[in-house]
This record gives sequence, structure tokens and C-alpha cells, in this order.
Amino acid sequence: MVKRKIGARKLIIEPENQIAIKVSGLHKSFLLPTERAWGLKQAFFNRLRGIKGYREQKVIDGISFEIKKGEFVGIVGRNGSGKSTLLKILSGIYYPEKGSVTINGNLVPFIELGVGFNPELTGRENIYLNGALLGFSHKEMSEMYDEIVRFAELEPFMDQKLKNYSSGMQVRLAFSIAIRAKGDILVLDEVLAVGDAAFQKKCNDYFESLRGKQTVILVTHSMENVEKYCSRAILLENGKIVKDGSPKKIAQAYLKLWD
Repeated sequence: MVKRKIGARKLIIEPENQIAIKVSGLHKSFLLPTERAWGLKQAFFNRLRGIKGYREQKVIDGISFEIKKGEFVGIVGRNGSGKSTLLKILSGIYYPEKGSVTINGNLVPFIELGVGFNPELTGRENIYLNGALLGFSHKEMSEMYDEIVRFAELEPFMDQKLKNYSSGMQVRLAFSIAIRAKGDILVLDEVLAVGDAAFQKKCNDYFESLRGKQTVILVTHSMENVEKYCSRAILLENGKIVKDGSPKKIAQAYLKLWD
């Protein structure tokens, strides 16, 4: 067993363990400025007067849950409920103030389209660059390369610089890298179907094929996608889990938030 701990986030590779992700007592806050200090002098006098100049916003407030291997879990909630922050903690982008996250296997995050792409490099070079950022070796990316390009349907353009790609082509390339990176756990934030109608159908077919075979976490506002793909869903509100259960029940509870 290989075990690596980074702050409150642990990575455990242990094949016999059937839990893909375990989150325990997670807390995360951000400091939001309330007053702007123009220079060090004003900041000093504000401090003497007890003016903090910021307020604390609790984004994740004591969340705990487990996800089993092979589950397709939807994370839903209104804007500001803590969904994307939770995904960034799971992905190691943010670190919590309290609590722990245990990841059993290799997690591939797909949170923001095209993050890590360099417009001055070719499509081919960006595949290897993005793969390195996801933690894959050059050899591993070479083994995935043909499959990534085939899925993205960009074979004739791989030696062109990325800045010459349309936005749709860039999205397709980024999406294809994420889903073909052979991770044990796939984390998606509002990017279930991208590109034109034909490519969206290909994405839909791919996600249908994942059900029960790979661990997937999907943040979305689409209750149709939650009910279509997910085996389970979690509803967040004000940084807390208010409901955890079947996709149909969670979709109904989500829609009632506006009643």
C-alpha cells in the first residue's frame, strides 16, 4: 500500500478498499474584504482601531460523506452552496481548515475548461502538458494519445498551435484528455456535454458506459442529468449536506428550494 498525506488530504492506494472517497468533518472559509486600506498607514490605523477590513465566509461547514467505488454521484445545490469549493478540495486545489479527505486511487479533476493549456504550444504538446499537470508520465500519455485525439475528432489539427483552435475545439480537446486519462475517479464541474450536437451525443454515450464501472462525481444544475446518469446524489445548502439519497428524491428536493 502506498500512502501519502498532504496537510489534511490523504492519498491512499489500496485496491482491497471499496471506499473511493471519504470526507470527514470538512470545513473551509474565505476572507472577504469589507474595507479597502489605501496604503500601509491606513492599514496600521485600522488595525489599532480594531477594524479588521474583512469578514469570514464559511463555504464548507462540517461536511462528511463516503463514496464507494463505481458510484456515479451528483453534487447539487444553488449557486454559493459550496459545490465547486468541495470539488476543489477533493482535487487538492484548496485545503480545508479542519477535517480530512481520503482518496483511494488516482483522481482526475475536470473543473475548469482548458486550465493548464498553453496557446503557443501545439495541440499535441498541450496533451502532454495537461497530462503532466494531471500527474501522468510522458509514457502514460503516449499510450493514451491516439485515443484522446480520436475521441476529440481533431486528428488533422494536432500540430497546429492551440491559439488557432476555435473555442469549441479547445473544449473538446480538454474534455477528451480528462475522460481518457484513465483515472480511478473522475471529477466534473458542469461540463457533462460540450461541443456540437454530434460530440454531445458521443459524450452522453460515454457517460452511459461509465455507470457502475467508474467512480464519477458530477456537479451540475441539471436535474435531468442527475436522474439520467447518477446512482446517488447529494444536496448542499449553505455549505452543509441537507439531503443524501436517490437522484429522483434529491432532484425533487433541489427544485423545492425555490418554492
